[in-house]
Amino acid sequence: MSHDHAHHAHDHDHGSDLSPIEARVRALESLLTEKGYIDPASLDALVELYETKVGPHAGARVVARAWVDPDFRARLLADATPAIAELGIGGRGGEHMVVVENTPETHNLVVCTLCSCYPWPVLGLPPVWYKAPPYRARAVIDPRGVLAEFGVTLPETTRITVWDSTAETRYMVLPLRPAETEGFDEAALAALVTRDAMIGTGLPKGIPAAPVEMPV
Repeated sequence: MSHDHAHHAHDHDHGSDLSPIEARVRALESLLTEKGYIDPASLDALVELYETKVGPHAGARVVARAWVDPDFRARLLADATPAIAELGIGGRGGEHMVVVENTPETHNLVVCTLCSCYPWPVLGLPPVWYKAPPYRARAVIDPRGVLAEFGVTLPETTRITVWDSTAETRYMVLPLRPAETEGFDEAALAALVTRDAMIGTGLPKGIPAAPVEMPV
């Protein structure tokens, strides 16, 4: 294979940095374009959408706003879709959003047991593990064990609630705000919010993954 690659390098210098999967994708795109099945401009617009406009950074904006604005938080928890739209965020996969709030007593975990329904406008494309059968099955049966595998160990007294996303309703978690962030602006707060924290398999930066033992 290395010999062939070297032999053809002088004919395809422009593609020499492509990985095998990238080369296959480019070849498939060229073939579909030639046959008139796809429009390259539309494809570029779709890629730009998922690179710049939708994704976890959008959800992080929603969370940060809820942390600093009690009125927005109330609207978000009461009717998430229009509240999220106030920030210019919405679209396919986010038509019927529900936001559930973590508290010191309750931790929320989101799964789609049937397939991979996921709130694309606020979280982007789902991670591979979210679509995998082991996660989809075990998140419901053993949520505490699943969280431990993600490095999140909660106190035994913390109630874990599992929410099953569907094509009609998709969930996002509003995580707890980390301590000692008083005075942080929205941008600084948003930087603490991870994708996994908004699914429930993680925590914001600044919150310990395991409960801190208090001195007696």
